[in-house]
Amino acid sequence: MDKAVILARGLGTRMRKADAQARLSEEQARTADTGTKGMIPIGRPFLDYVLAALADAGYRRVCLVIGPDSDLLRDYYTKLPIERFTIDFAIQQEPLGTADAVAAAEQFTGCDDFLMINSDNYYPVSAMRALRELDGEALAAFTRDGLLRGGNAPADRLMRFSVIERDAAGNMARIHEKPGESTIARLREPILVSMNCWRFDPTIYQACRSIEPSPRGELEIPDAVQYAIDKLDRTYRVLSFEEPVLDLSFRSDVASVQEKLAAMEIQL
Repeated sequence: MDKAVILARGLGTRMRKADAQARLSEEQARTADTGTKGMIPIGRPFLDYVLAALADAGYRRVCLVIGPDSDLLRDYYTKLPIERFTIDFAIQQEPLGTADAVAAAEQFTGCDDFLMINSDNYYPVSAMRALRELDGEALAAFTRDGLLRGGNAPADRLMRFSVIERDAAGNMARIHEKPGESTIARLREPILVSMNCWRFDPTIYQACRSIEPSPRGELEIPDAVQYAIDKLDRTYRVLSFEEPVLDLSFRSDVASVQEKLAAMEIQL
């Protein structure tokens, strides 16, 4: 498996929100105003770091899911010299949710398994490599403690992230998007968080087409995965990692992400 799909269509509503306390350069502020989080300059665009990590993990074919007006991102990666992988683009016509975004990449992935990640998260190479090297559908889940120790997202934000409930065999039984205290209390330690780092096979497209919009009116990947488990009899292995994931959701994240990536050499 050497295909990866990166969801880069988001509107970036949280990133566009003004924050007088955030330490941004003029260029960073201008890019943040567009909501294109992957293009926030951290020495170079943040998405360059994500792509370099993908290449380090062995992925050679990448599809960026973008909007019809994502000119900044498309122009940059169309002109950028790249040696370690190829880049294709898939268009999500309307921002109808993450499951709809994945469905836009169906022509690119075809009958192959593929990795799916966000464009505003930097994932450890070990997690993406582990998903590439196994057989079958799976999720790279990250312990809350590991995210707190080495990541940049504050504890109150982490409390709102989806958590994973596993069955006796260690596979995914349920993904809880908005876990309450009662849900957390009955989960086995360590508490595993989904940061949207998945290995899918083509059955995910049937699930994406079968679900209903969430209460916020979007077609969501967690709902599609749950449908695949409950209705299509699919099994998702849960791989647990202590390593952190960097989250670039808000303007206040830029400085901390830049600090953590400062020494990293990029080879595309």
